[in-house]
Amino acid sequence: MSEMTSNAAPQEAQAVSSMTMIQALRSGLDVMMAKDDNVIVYGEDVGYFGGVFRVTEGLQKKYGKTRCFDAPISEAGIVGTAIGMAAYGLRPAVEIQFADYVYPAYDQIVSELARLRHRSAGDFFAPITIRMPCGGGIYGGQTHSQSPEAVFTHVSGLRTVMPSNPIDAKGMLIASMECDDPVIFLEPKRLYNGPFDGHHDRPVQPWNKHELGKVPEGYYTVPLDKAAIFRPGKAVTVLAYGTMVWVAECAARETGIDAEVIDLRSLWPLDLDTIVESVKKTGRCVVVHEATRTSGFGAELVALVQEHCFYHLEAPIERVTGWDTPYPHAQEWAYFPGPARVGAALQRAVEA
Repeated sequence: MSEMTSNAAPQEAQAVSSMTMIQALRSGLDVMMAKDDNVIVYGEDVGYFGGVFRVTEGLQKKYGKTRCFDAPISEAGIVGTAIGMAAYGLRPAVEIQFADYVYPAYDQIVSELARLRHRSAGDFFAPITIRMPCGGGIYGGQTHSQSPEAVFTHVSGLRTVMPSNPIDAKGMLIASMECDDPVIFLEPKRLYNGPFDGHHDRPVQPWNKHELGKVPEGYYTVPLDKAAIFRPGKAVTVLAYGTMVWVAECAARETGIDAEVIDLRSLWPLDLDTIVESVKKTGRCVVVHEATRTSGFGAELVALVQEHCFYHLEAPIERVTGWDTPYPHAQEWAYFPGPARVGAALQRAVEA
């Protein structure tokens, strides 16, 4: 994981603290609110209450009710007002309480937000960051557990990112808030409080025990278009993001297969160079994501690997995903790709 750490290094030497992903995200918001008066933070319950996951806790007290405030229960209203604010010079970082709630705002995101810069020939742009907790693992059922990344990566004009650890979470959030393009910032709930080993509904250890929980306290950025080699290897390439990075690493460790796990981090724009270099080296590829299989983002990854690495492939590309069903509350741990399912795919790839 040394390459990931170096990719996330701060621009200047500074103090480092142990942080959960929640604390790292809060630190990123704090850094940008202090740095730029045009940064405002709002959404449902993000002000006085500090957000349902407490990411924004303390920001209203520190910066006041005009910089961090609560919004009505209207996702279309949250995004719509943010577009207007951004067009007039502000840099909103808004929270959709759960990614499942974003659909009422989807028309605003697709028809207005993503197109504003292009349809105005650059006269207006939309530097908006939309934060959304995503994925399952908290027994939240169908309306608190979805992974909707594919409906955003399909839309031209949007950036879509999903960090897997606190260092990347803070650095990518700062980079998102400084970006002049709109960014869909997806936060895996299962990683909020610690690394996930793929087997349990709780972190395997607190983030402060892990190197990726050692987060620089001040300003730094992590690129929005660069993947990281989470685990180097030579036998097979695994493409994953968010929680599935940790599941893939666990599967490689438990099977003993020398898998190279690529943490995509940025889904769009995608770091195709890192993917192609790895697959050409290993000759095999396994794609892992939590969302449903059909038309999931993994299908795009498979197509790209096929197009760019066909003559280097020594086995069919494997996909390990969630089921093609509505989210199964009572069976969510069977629905998730776990180390056993990922490990079986690794075995098939290396034995083909």
